Amino acid sequence: VQLQASGGGTVQPGGSLRLSCKALGNVPSDNIMGWYRQVAEKDRESVAGITTGGSARYLDDVKGRFTISRDNADSVTMDMTNLKPEDTALYGCHVRFLRGTDWVDYWGQGTLVTVSS
Repeated sequence: VQLQASGGGTVQPGGSLRLSCKALGNVPSDNIMGWYRQVAEKDRESVAGITTGGSARYLDDVKGRFTISRDNADSVTMDMTNLKPEDTALYGCHVRFLRGTDWVDYWGQGTLVTVSS
């Protein structure tokens, strides 16, 4: 499974961006897709995730500002509004699903989001 993310860029504080990700390969229709972010020398953190059925969860820091959504089983979108400088990070896509009785995780390479005036 490969994950292709796009949509990063540079915006001013208060601006908006949309990130998109598509999973390529054998991904079951029942899965969880989401976004993580990572800043140099810090641990990767999960920003948002959503099930195929549409149940979403968010990092407390982005609630009310970021919205994750999906139209099908192999893609996910995240709309980021009211961006803050502390949102600057490498944002990547993630998919998790059951293979037999084991959970399997795939992590994509990120797209850089920079929030700066």
